[in-house]
Amino acid sequence: MAVIRALVLSAIACALVGSARADVTLVGVGTIPGDAADLSGLTGHASDGTPNNRLGGLGSAIAYTGIGDEYVLASDRGPKDGASDFACRVHRMMIRVTPGAKEPVSLKLTATALLTNEDGKRFVGALDALAHKEPEKNLRLDPEGVRVGRGGGIYISDEYGPVVYEFDAKGKRVRSLPVPAHFRVARPGKSPSDELPPKSKSGRVPNRGMEGLAIAPDGSKLFGIMQSPLVQDGALNEKNERVGVNCRVLEIDLATGKTREFVYRLDDAANGASEIVAVGDRDFLVLERDGAGGKDAKCKKLFRIDLTGATDVSAVAALPAGALPATVTLTKKALFLDLLAPRFKIAGGDCPEKFEGLTFGPDLADGRRLLLVTADNDFIAEKPFRVYAFAIDRNDLPTYKPQQFDRNR
Repeated sequence: MAVIRALVLSAIACALVGSARADVTLVGVGTIPGDAADLSGLTGHASDGTPNNRLGGLGSAIAYTGIGDEYVLASDRGPKDGASDFACRVHRMMIRVTPGAKEPVSLKLTATALLTNEDGKRFVGALDALAHKEPEKNLRLDPEGVRVGRGGGIYISDEYGPVVYEFDAKGKRVRSLPVPAHFRVARPGKSPSDELPPKSKSGRVPNRGMEGLAIAPDGSKLFGIMQSPLVQDGALNEKNERVGVNCRVLEIDLATGKTREFVYRLDDAANGASEIVAVGDRDFLVLERDGAGGKDAKCKKLFRIDLTGATDVSAVAALPAGALPATVTLTKKALFLDLLAPRFKIAGGDCPEKFEGLTFGPDLADGRRLLLVTADNDFIAEKPFRVYAFAIDRNDLPTYKPQQFDRNR
């Protein structure tokens, strides 16, 4: 049995590192104007003047629901980097991808649900919606990752805490999932400077929390990835400049609440891990990008990673900024797709800064896998929301397993 297991793991590793990517095609791009209205029914304006029904920021996270062409998308905390009391929300959207059609990617918004706690109080994106050290007691929320569970529940990773919540289909929080205390900012504050060293010496870096969320194909586990290393993991130098490259990936068992942690290494400290989506039981695609848009964009890449053999670093209090000790094995990592490759014609003056959403959808009619990539427009009215639809040859993802959903939900 040991020999068989070794051969299987070797085959997976070869498939990961040697993926040919022979036929990855950009089928098309769907767009919605940046000043479009959502279906929340809200009127008036948020504290910064943005219309309360603005359909913005929804490129932050996207997940397939398992029903036809329906997807859930989460708007992030709103405009002005947390200076607005914009109400947090999720949207349902029909995204139909038809290669070769006049409109290969069509988008139709079908519903908007405001996110609330168990008492029906709305979550908002404001930094100052902070009253407690425990993030679960606060009403500030920055949704950055979203996945749909087997039974239809919605899981959201919050960048502020970081925390992971489960919501019902109507947007009401059902429960908080376990996130180890060392992920959380040691001293929550109402401004980013309050959460940086020397005031706060551990936990996530401001605006660099749990940016991505994946769910196992069988729906049993969640995997949250930090955008940057934790403060205690060498994230910053003495000037609070980003220098660390070792990001933690948190595995949460949904039945038991048990957690494990693994290390994903960024190609550059200036980059961030923006999203993670499951390919199989232990392998994933991670979206790593820089913070530049237009002609200045240099890194918008999808890496395929494998947790097989990676060290559980849950008990490691602090990781170094760079090279890890010999006792720690990283997740395997290989380039899968460069969004700035010339053949896709995404690079250039119109290239979005914030590619942030990844999800697989139903297979295309010709059998190829469908991968959707979304870009966050930061609620800027002049920037459209975009969905990039890629068709992937089955041979390029040999371990792919579609997510399972309960039939009678």
